Amino acid sequence: MKKLLLLPFLLLVVTSFSQYPEIAVLTQGTKTSIRGLSVVNDATAWVSGSNGTVGKTTDGGKNWKWITVKGFEKRDFRDIEAFDATTAIIMAVDAPAYILKTVDGGSSWKIVYENETKGMFLDAMEFWNINAGIVVGDPIDGRLFIARTFDGGNTWKEIPNEYKPKVDSGEALFAASGTNIRILDRDEAIFVTGGLQSRVFIRDKIIALPIIQGKETTGANSIDVMDKYSRNGGQTLMVVGGDFNKPDSDTLNCVYSTNRGKSWQTPKRAPHGYRSCVEYLSKKHAITCGLNGVDYTIDGGKNWKLISKEGFNVCKVAKNGSAVYLAGSNGKIGKIISDKSKN
Repeated sequence: MKKLLLLPFLLLVVTSFSQYPEIAVLTQGTKTSIRGLSVVNDATAWVSGSNGTVGKTTDGGKNWKWITVKGFEKRDFRDIEAFDATTAIIMAVDAPAYILKTVDGGSSWKIVYENETKGMFLDAMEFWNINAGIVVGDPIDGRLFIARTFDGGNTWKEIPNEYKPKVDSGEALFAASGTNIRILDRDEAIFVTGGLQSRVFIRDKIIALPIIQGKETTGANSIDVMDKYSRNGGQTLMVVGGDFNKPDSDTLNCVYSTNRGKSWQTPKRAPHGYRSCVEYLSKKHAITCGLNGVDYTIDGGKNWKLISKEGFNVCKVAKNGSAVYLAGSNGKIGKIISDKSKN
């Protein structure tokens, strides 16, 4: 991939949480299951979900504007990428798959990509900056779907079939939180699969994950990269998942690596159940969420503490700032509001 200019990354900012933070539920009750979340800065965040729903705050989560995208009232927007208070991209997952973009704060949406291929199912998007992005989808004829944009999502081009990664039968991507693909470094992306097999894909490298797998409901759901923007980035990785049919099981639901996936370690104290999303906040601090609650680590993933029994699908930290939001079913949106001990 072509080297591109990068947005400032908040991992350069030391987290203010010295121990374990608290989470407040900001809003809930909207008839949508939210899996898409993009936090632009401490004031602005966007969410997307089922029933054609998009939500936005521009005042740090105090007030939310809810939008039903016209013509897409029955579609599920599993991922969203926002660039500011007016510009965002949403992804409607299954055939026909759509990608839409707004430049007027959600008042209108333009279809920028459409794919009617049988079996089409988009899973997640990721952007290096305001221009370069990637979208991945479930396998068709044994190869994962991948398309790229280099103009801010205005146009998308599917990569040639011979460059699409091959996967085994029963191996796919979970569209659980829009985080099964992440920026690995300044040039590459990294993504994880689940199902009968669970693996990490880094361009021409495919690495088996020591995470629960073997059933359609098991495997990796989310990956994050702590040092993606450093000069020798992409060394420190965290993967979470589990079995979403067993939300309380903590069996092989989290692994981490400090050498770009050459070897993996399991926590001494794992997250407390199936987890659909993980997000680094600093080198040592990370948050992960799932159907039965939220866990937090202050030692790089060696030990996780349950900090909330509120269920969420996705958690994200601001691209430019320190705000941390969470979102889930029934229109639920949460936010880290404080920590119990100061530096």
